[in-house]
Amino acid sequence: MTGRPRPGPGRGWLLRLVIAFAFAQGAVSMARPAVSYRALALGADETAVGVIAGVYALLPLFVAVPLGRRTDHGRCAPLLPLGVLLISGGCALSGLVSSLPAMAAWSGVMGLGHLCFVIGAQSIVARQSAPREQDRNFGHFTIGASLGQLIGPIAAGALISGQGGALGRTSALALLVSAGVCAVALTSLSRIEHRRTTDARPRTGGKVPVRTILGTRGVPAGILISMAVLSATDILTAYLPVVGEHRSIAPATVGLLLSLRAAATIACRLVMTPLLRLLGRRALLTTSCLLAGLLCAGVALPVSVPVLAVMLAVLGFCLGVGQPLSMTTVVRAAPDGARSTALALRLTGNRLGQVAAPAAAGLIAGAVGVAAPFVLLGVGLVAAAGLGLRGEGRTGPAPAGSEPAEGRTEPVPADEAVSDRSSRRSAPGGCPRDRHADRSPRSGG
Repeated sequence: MTGRPRPGPGRGWLLRLVIAFAFAQGAVSMARPAVSYRALALGADETAVGVIAGVYALLPLFVAVPLGRRTDHGRCAPLLPLGVLLISGGCALSGLVSSLPAMAAWSGVMGLGHLCFVIGAQSIVARQSAPREQDRNFGHFTIGASLGQLIGPIAAGALISGQGGALGRTSALALLVSAGVCAVALTSLSRIEHRRTTDARPRTGGKVPVRTILGTRGVPAGILISMAVLSATDILTAYLPVVGEHRSIAPATVGLLLSLRAAATIACRLVMTPLLRLLGRRALLTTSCLLAGLLCAGVALPVSVPVLAVMLAVLGFCLGVGQPLSMTTVVRAAPDGARSTALALRLTGNRLGQVAAPAAAGLIAGAVGVAAPFVLLGVGLVAAAGLGLRGEGRTGPAPAGSEPAEGRTEPVPADEAVSDRSSRRSAPGGCPRDRHADRSPRSGG
């Protein structure tokens, strides 16, 4: 049977969201190293720089779940300009203040703005994507983050130069420029949230407890996979220069290697749809995490630069799978009316990983050696591959030859119903129930 065309907007909203995310993420990726350089110019030691960087991730931990709650029961779009304004303000004021506590505070504001933007954007993608579009749309959405992560550090390096007073001036300039870059994102934020999907969102009687969300099969797996992938990306970015120093690899070469990794991640997300058709989402997620774990551990080996470049390119491609598919895993598994909260919990896990992983890597590197953190991350990614095999929860089997319908983020409007399936009933959580399945409640819902 062929369903009628899906009404509503095309994919223009997604393109505008990707463009806005690229500018916002580019500004953050540009500002974070600039903050560290400016703090050093103001007399900070390594510990103070670490504290300032940690505030960026710590402050959002306290507001992620309340923001997710608010988004579950309201519109998502207002969080986007709010996030842009907070990022721009945090960047600009970090470049203007001259005290380390003030820099730490504005770094936290920057992190809060990034959290607001990402929660709002991810919720829009989840709300406005049909089940079969979720993997593709989340993959394209995260291209914006990859573009920002690719261009931001290069732009910061081009602007920041000199020592002493010159370093203070150039790092302040980079922060002011990053504020302007983020403000450009405002030009792409119109007509992103479609009113029909906002009006059609499910109405729930009360809040779903966090414990219930975390106890739903599939949600913890999605969160842990996301943490493992993001930790690998962060540690790779932070510690590859240290590995390069030990192996006499020039800083410019290390920068090119990191850019190669980011470019491979973008390439992966561009071909996400054919990969899913070829392998299936569970096999793709599991295989990519397993291969990424082996390659991450392989970075610890004393290989030549060309071999390292090939390893990092394949590693970047594999790491490109985990984030978008973990978003879909969380969205499909989360209870009805709590999907934004579940995405916020996923972001909370990411922030915890960003705080804990560098600290653990530093301790391990100091005690065992600079290559040891990569082995640990490899073990974590292999464990994430095992989580990927467990399935997603709340996704019952579909009849042979039919389109999978699990995990829909919104109730299906009447004008979108597939012909000759009027007898099909909606399961709790907005997931259409398989007409051949029994009518007993699903576990973990």
